[in-house]
Amino acid sequence: MMLHLKQTGFIFLVLLLALPAIAAPSVNPDIAKTPPMGWNSWNWFGKVDINETIVREVIDAMVDSGLRDAGYNYVVVDGGWRDTKLGPNGELVPHPFKFPGGMKALADYAHSKGLKFGLHTVPGTHDCGGDAVGGLGNEETHVRQFAEWGIDFIKLDKCRSTEGWDEEFLELIYRHWSKLLAECGRDIVFSISAYRYRSWYPEVCHMARTTWDIAARFSGRAIFDEPYRLRGNFLSVMHCAELNDQVANMAGNGYWNDPDMMVTGSAHALSVSQQEAHFALWCIMSSPLILGNDPRVMTEEEKKIVLNPEAIRINQDPLQQGHKIRDGGNQEVWIKKLNTGETAVLLLNRDIDDTHGIELDPLDVAIRGPFTVRDALRHEDLGVEEGITEFEVRPSSCRLLVVKAVPQP
Repeated sequence: MMLHLKQTGFIFLVLLLALPAIAAPSVNPDIAKTPPMGWNSWNWFGKVDINETIVREVIDAMVDSGLRDAGYNYVVVDGGWRDTKLGPNGELVPHPFKFPGGMKALADYAHSKGLKFGLHTVPGTHDCGGDAVGGLGNEETHVRQFAEWGIDFIKLDKCRSTEGWDEEFLELIYRHWSKLLAECGRDIVFSISAYRYRSWYPEVCHMARTTWDIAARFSGRAIFDEPYRLRGNFLSVMHCAELNDQVANMAGNGYWNDPDMMVTGSAHALSVSQQEAHFALWCIMSSPLILGNDPRVMTEEEKKIVLNPEAIRINQDPLQQGHKIRDGGNQEVWIKKLNTGETAVLLLNRDIDDTHGIELDPLDVAIRGPFTVRDALRHEDLGVEEGITEFEVRPSSCRLLVVKAVPQP
């Protein structure tokens, strides 16, 4: 492999010589047999507002609210936990004012509450805000720190490099991190954030972003369904879903496509029905369910959405990533086959003004004859149907159904 880089030096030579070992698949799919679930600080707090007191309070809230028991077991601190520079030996240094107790203490606290703990870090020279805290040339040091701190989840965010990113070198760097994490002595979920899908992801990590950042509270407001970007690279919920759907057939076997963290929570500015549709989409797409809210102040409506055990069951079924099968303008049908022999069906109305009838065709889910229908959002059995059946779907809303053929004598 030839590397076309502006910069040359010892680190690149070492990585190039080690290429055969680094290029071999090193990820353990058993670490994420189902899509990871948890919470990440970025969408709500960004880089500036996060601190260790908030993280401890979030850990407590995830236990008290029932999030932990529902499966949300990773607490991930994104940007803002580091100092603005590395230590004298290239080591990561927690921010002295916002995280004076250090990261091991937070990891220990999360573990004491039955949760797992994760951190954001960067593989280049600088973080997304321009601080020179990147892992380039310091990978072994940083991974050793993560293992010593008891970290269970690493989000490796492409962010910035002073020399830019050559695609071949980007792959080499991420494979290098994958190998180091696999050999560090801990089971660590490896999450890649490099803003689009690449064919080598399933060999290298457990989950990877397929999109730019979703628009959220910290960037101004969330957007459910507008075709343009809010600002810069911030995308609507539906834009993220559309991009993620393009690589639906690549997910599974311990690797999951990530259309970014969720934006449930009223301060993100989505309506309750939009939050419900957003959550249902992430469930049917087998997306990692990483909350981007403030678990300390969840409304009852939000709790009802994100704690829904029937929707979570659909998400956690590892058989396949659900995908869109019909696009009738603003009315869409998505399906996901389940290990139980059932099929999850999402009827989505993207019209912001009018209610529409959306048809469920049993042939789309390989059913000939009668079938049962259950509403997974309302927890209601809707009886037995046969043939094409129409369901009313309110504006900017959805129906999440589970259907199964009735056994024939």
